[in-house]
Amino acid sequence: MNRKIVYPDYKNCIANLPNSILKKFGAEPVGEPLAMAEPYLARPYRNVVVFLLDGMGKAILERHLPKDGPFRTNLKGIYTSTFLSTTVAATTSMMSGLQPCEHSWLGWDCYYPQIDKNVTCFYNFVQGTEEKAAEFNVPWTFTPYESVVEKIGKLGKNAVMYAPFWEPKTDSIREMCERVKTTLREPGEHYIYVYWNQPDGLLHRNGCGAEVVHETMLELEEAVSDFAAQTDRDTLVMVTADHGHMDTENVDIRDYPSIVDCLVRMPSLEPRVLNLFVKEEKKDFFVSEWNQAFGDRFLLLPMEEVIERKLMGTGRPHALFRQMLGDYLAIATGNLSIFYTGEHKWTSNHGSLVEDEMLIPFIVFD
Repeated sequence: MNRKIVYPDYKNCIANLPNSILKKFGAEPVGEPLAMAEPYLARPYRNVVVFLLDGMGKAILERHLPKDGPFRTNLKGIYTSTFLSTTVAATTSMMSGLQPCEHSWLGWDCYYPQIDKNVTCFYNFVQGTEEKAAEFNVPWTFTPYESVVEKIGKLGKNAVMYAPFWEPKTDSIREMCERVKTTLREPGEHYIYVYWNQPDGLLHRNGCGAEVVHETMLELEEAVSDFAAQTDRDTLVMVTADHGHMDTENVDIRDYPSIVDCLVRMPSLEPRVLNLFVKEEKKDFFVSEWNQAFGDRFLLLPMEEVIERKLMGTGRPHALFRQMLGDYLAIATGNLSIFYTGEHKWTSNHGSLVEDEMLIPFIVFD
């Protein structure tokens, strides 16, 4: 069954929030600001702290947290993720202020024409392996960007990003909040961006309704709201997410040899949105086979139509953007994920245009 589709709004999405932050700290924005953030950032706060809780979309927030709890009572609005609605694309937009077409970190696995390989972006591995894609970092070499933190730092102001897997590592959200408190005691203005990898990991493994997800959501809400309550009046705390989640069924594309035989290389991007390079002589046959197998739960678009519709952004595309994309994009409209590397077949997933994946919260402790 197809679900409600929500298209990215590049005037009201996660790529806009960092541009409001750049503006707040006197740096030059690279895109449009987020209108609903502007009234808060216009106030004379010395510090701005943003918590990004990976995977905590609108549907997950509403499913697991009470209406009268601190997150939902401080909810200032709902906006969209980027497309793809996935961590690589959306957090890169949060860190840079650029839209996916501009930064070209498009999905978990991206095709890099310079080395003719699909690369797992965050690990610099050949897709589906733990083999280095090259002796250099492929994504950072060919698709580098200057972060919001770097731009604010160049102005002589304090800007930092924290994540649980960076040294010193932590798996405690409360310990992370204490680290932020320590930084805020330092003199001067501060922008602090905190990336937290839950509930996303638990959602992938256990599904949207799992008890462990519920308990973790309550723990995150309590820790972050306690932190916000303990900060001085000169600190603005905002909470958001990169994307949502939905429970999915899973298949492996290698179980469809007639389709795989049409491909120049294995698909890339995400199991919910597949980038497909198709042999020229097989294109008509491929479209027929794909739609017969998946047409009820995936929308197959020629890549030129994807670009014309500006699904990955309205800004000026990166020089490599078109070269990284194939002939067709397959976008999930139902609850199916199509895996292509033998990786874990998650219980819950994201990346597509379905409402539960696309809508994210904007929470402000003002």
